[in-house]
Amino acid sequence: MALADIRTGQRNETGIALALTRLSERFGTRLQTGEAIRTQHAHTTTYIPAQLPDAVVFVENAEEVKAVVGLCAEFRVPVIPFGTGSSLEGQVNAPFGGISIDFSNMKRVLEVNAEDLDCTVEPGITREELNIYLRDTGLFFPIDPGANASIGGMASTRASGTNAVRYGTMKDNVLAVTAVTATGEEIRTARRARKSSAGYDLTRLFVGAEGTLGVLTSVTLRLQGIPAVIAGGICGFPTLKDASNAVIMTIQLGIPVARIELLNTLQIKACNAYSGLDLPEQPTLFVEFHGTEESVRLQSEEFGAIAAECGGGKFHWSADAEERAKLWKARHNVYWASKALRPGYEAIATDVCVPISRLADCVAETERDIEEHGLLAPIVGHAGDGNFHVCVVFDDKDPAYVEKVEAFVGRLNARALSMDGTCTGEHGIGQGKQAFLPTELGGSVTLMKQIKQALDPDNILNPGKIFSTL
Repeated sequence: MALADIRTGQRNETGIALALTRLSERFGTRLQTGEAIRTQHAHTTTYIPAQLPDAVVFVENAEEVKAVVGLCAEFRVPVIPFGTGSSLEGQVNAPFGGISIDFSNMKRVLEVNAEDLDCTVEPGITREELNIYLRDTGLFFPIDPGANASIGGMASTRASGTNAVRYGTMKDNVLAVTAVTATGEEIRTARRARKSSAGYDLTRLFVGAEGTLGVLTSVTLRLQGIPAVIAGGICGFPTLKDASNAVIMTIQLGIPVARIELLNTLQIKACNAYSGLDLPEQPTLFVEFHGTEESVRLQSEEFGAIAAECGGGKFHWSADAEERAKLWKARHNVYWASKALRPGYEAIATDVCVPISRLADCVAETERDIEEHGLLAPIVGHAGDGNFHVCVVFDDKDPAYVEKVEAFVGRLNARALSMDGTCTGEHGIGQGKQAFLPTELGGSVTLMKQIKQALDPDNILNPGKIFSTL
């Protein structure tokens, strides 16, 4: 990542002016052009500068999405989908100007098929809102990135979270989407059947496309039964590598852990201060098991034995809901806990993912890199699938400091790629990771660009994301 890579594109001033006039006639006060609201819709939870859209339109149904995209297509004006704005790589920025489509009024649960364990929702509903709605059905949606993100945004960035080790990521839990293409036409990518051999897998094409191929209007999701028993706990280790080795053994032995999160010493210190915990300041695993009372007990005992073999302390576990909730709330607040280590400083939350067998090496080398270069950078990871995050806290007003941080992010990504990993396990490419994509995928990037050009020849769908140029 480098700020020098974040560019402002060519604006279509005439088209934007015409589109604003027509949209104002159609949407009235639901089209907003004030600077404050435009700034909110270019917000990124990172140090990438905000690039404001020219207006924000608050849509209420799929027909209105079709109308907005169709009109913008007519005048070749960019459209940028906006859910909750929690993306980390500049996905909601408007480097070419254009219209931000806000989905906060599209939060309906369109259908729940409890017998089939699926539901269809509008893209603006958040994961927490969906699970509140589902609670009385005995079902839940398991994907839980740290932020209370919108389902549409989670699908668009191929998000995951702490439950991914057991339940998979968004690509595994989206059965179908409806999307408005660059022509203003709404298409449906699949039916609700759990498998299909009918043509190209368009669902997977749209999941992770970051709004560059179409604007989602509904998402059909897999659901899970709420477990009879949920138990979790913590275990400290002498070193980060010891903790990583415990994760590797747990996965390789096939223990069906639901969550296994890795926090290094600095991250535990930050969580203690920010979330009012009183944990020993050492590398720590947060673990959770789902199942019956007997299966959870056996899984906890097996994990405790692995932890001891890897040098860990006693595994403290509990089925008490309040105790678990406090721990996982602290885990989900690690970004803010990290920023609180040095108030007034900025933060880059970046992620990589490696094959599980390389996790210990990658994490250990990264921690040495941080120490050698004098950085303030807690580490936390969805360790069960080899995905970890580094949140670098730094003075963004100091050019030398910024340069040092950007160099570290470059080395982190190169390290993951050298281990046959990826430059992003769940944040997406957006604007911030574009430089690493060609190294990771080579000629495949050319094919991606050809798909983009075929589906969006005028480059109006979230332009400037994933690829800097077409």
